[in-house]
Amino acid sequence: MTIEDLKKEFIKFRDERNWKQFHTPKDLAVSISLEALELFQWKSKDEELKVPKEKIEEELADVFMYCISMSDVLNIDLKEAVIKKLKKNHEKYPVEKVKGKTNKYTFYQENNA
Repeated sequence: MTIEDLKKEFIKFRDERNWKQFHTPKDLAVSISLEALELFQWKSKDEELKVPKEKIEEELADVFMYCISMSDVLNIDLKEAVIKKLKKNHEKYPVEKVKGKTNKYTFYQENNA
């Protein structure tokens, strides 16, 4: 199943329930954030490791479906957006500058250090 197939399935599911009216960009952005954090909020590192994989899968699926809905509402080609962003990230974060590092690398830092 392609991303486009998944989008069609989710849009059909959403529209059959007349939920698009509730899917504003702000509410979708909030929902994406909440779903991504819900299982891990206020948990210690040990507790994080005990979160069942199937629960994580469900939350990731929710995040993805909200992203699909947001891309639909804002008329964004999600596949193209990812391709463009990945290209930009390749240029912004060259392997030789960032490999194995967690600090945020920017071209500005390199040229003004």
